[in-house]
Amino acid sequence: MPLPSERAFVPFVSVENMMRLVHDIGPEEMMAGLADAIEADFRRWERFDKTPRIAAHSEIGVIELMPTSDGETYGFKYVNGHPANMRRGLQTVTAFGLLASVETGYPLLLSEMTLLTALRTAATSALAAKWLAPEGARSMAMIGNGAQAEFQALAFRRICGITEVRLYDIDAEATHKCARNLAASGLRIVPCTSAEDAVAGSQIITTCTADKQYATILTDNLVGAGTHINAVGGDCPGKTELHRDILLRSDIYVEYPPQTRIEGEIQQLPQEHPVTELWQVISGAAPGRQSAGQITLFDSVGFAIEDFSALRYVLDLLRHTPRFEALDMIADPADPRDLYGMLMRAR
Repeated sequence: MPLPSERAFVPFVSVENMMRLVHDIGPEEMMAGLADAIEADFRRWERFDKTPRIAAHSEIGVIELMPTSDGETYGFKYVNGHPANMRRGLQTVTAFGLLASVETGYPLLLSEMTLLTALRTAATSALAAKWLAPEGARSMAMIGNGAQAEFQALAFRRICGITEVRLYDIDAEATHKCARNLAASGLRIVPCTSAEDAVAGSQIITTCTADKQYATILTDNLVGAGTHINAVGGDCPGKTELHRDILLRSDIYVEYPPQTRIEGEIQQLPQEHPVTELWQVISGAAPGRQSAGQITLFDSVGFAIEDFSALRYVLDLLRHTPRFEALDMIADPADPRDLYGMLMRAR
């Protein structure tokens, strides 16, 4: 199905159509495709405009805009983070995103990004682990079994070859939910009653919790030599998951330091503490894992280029599928100077 004309309609991917699109491809294959798109854009990192996300913080949450451009296409994501929403039966995170032509300023795509963010976050985690995790890693501890957990588990299975996921959450019902959803995944699912139990024998540890506070989800004594840590949950000022001593023992990899130093685990460290940007590893400009005993830490907070990659990937998919609606959101009079005349003729 051809895309709508740039000068008339804008393709919109609703939640319903995003779900259909994911099922058309398969969740794991879609996350693999997203990882490939993100990796390709990380290889041309220096072409992008980069800025820390624009955030409006409150005591109960945050609303953020995440913009970027590669000089040809502009993109942004609107996203919130409200941990208390869960108690009201609402999503902690919701999002939508847009791509536009730099040449004309016209929108090219409008899409839901609540589901797409979950998919791209997991894809980015697994992409980082592909470059940083110990060779032959097959077991992952998943600490925090909320909305992101299943996506992470499936992305690590597809991209990194994980065969076992050890689940732990302070809310046992979240663990039961996650185990139930992954029962037919082909993964060996091990529900655990403590973080210590979850990390036992795991070469990869993923932390993904939602509390908006300084917390110690993972203590230093639980992290052995050779571990790769995927810290997904720390994503705003005043919110962390890892004990500071873990950071001091680890080689730390980040997306964009000016943003991560504000929002990530490394907000606990001095500004001068060295970190490596993930794009540098992918492009060959910096080393990744160099020894079997090295502790690597991906301090992930999410960055606009990843959302740009995800939207670009979806736009490419739409060229071969009807999973979108055509929105009439561009006022387009025959004479660009006669906007009022177009309005009057609509009577």
